[in-house]
Formats: sequence, C-alpha cells, structure tokens
Amino acid sequence: MKKITLILFGLLLNTLIFSQSHQIEGEWFNEEKDAIITIEKGSDNSYFGKITWMKFPNDENGNPKKDPLNDDENLRSRSRLGMKIMYDFVYDGEDEWDDGEIYDPKSGNTYSGTINMISKNRLNLRGYVGISWFGRTSHWTRKL
Repeated sequence: MKKITLILFGLLLNTLIFSQSHQIEGEWFNEEKDAIITIEKGSDNSYFGKITWMKFPNDENGNPKKDPLNDDENLRSRSRLGMKIMYDFVYDGEDEWDDGEIYDPKSGNTYSGTINMISKNRLNLRGYVGISWFGRTSHWTRKL
C-alpha cells in the first residue's frame, strides 16, 4: 500500500511540475527583443497580452510612441506602452492557445493567432489572415 501511495504521489507531483513548466502567463520578449509583452489570464479564462516595456518607447522627438497606423482614428493617439495587443487566446489542453487575435502596432494590422509553447521559456506566436498556412510565426522568449 505504501508503494502505491508513493507512486500516486510521484505521478501527481510530476503532473504538477509539468503543467507549471508550461505556463504562458508572464513576461515575454518579442522576436526582435525590442519589447516585452506581459501575458495574463483574463476573468473569462482567455489570455491577453500587453506591451509593458519597449527598448525605444519614444519617437524621434522624444514623445511616447503612439498608434498612428490604427484603422480607428480614435485609437491613433494612444500610447504603445501599455497597449493590449493580444486578445482572447483560449487554452486547448495541448500546450496550444487558439482563437486569439494579435494587433501589430508597427503595421496597424490585426491577425488571427495561435500560440504554441515549445518549452517553459519559449513560445511560437503565429499570426495569419484566413488560414494559418498563410501566416508568419514569431519566436518569443521568456524574460528571466
């Protein structure tokens, strides 16, 4: 009986360690390493991300960078720092988050997106229009 209890405890501990090692929440450097996006879980159990650090937060005039390429004129004056750029990603149970949207302030475009955890410190964010075959994957690393 003692062996069975130890085995069950070991399996439970292993499961907890593995699931914690693949948590998406936290601070992530984008592929260019010029921004950190903090990914959080929302109250509706979906995940979102916002820009919390920028290597170059100001424009050539020393003013905070804005969102001038946004289709919505009312949003063009908002600051990039603190901007939510990832929305509604839902965990599918296989180290993948689907059904999200990604806003790219550098282009003003919004894309459908998926996230795949490669390891506890690396993820692939794929943005696409239509079907995912016609998209681009960005490799992000966790801020340690």
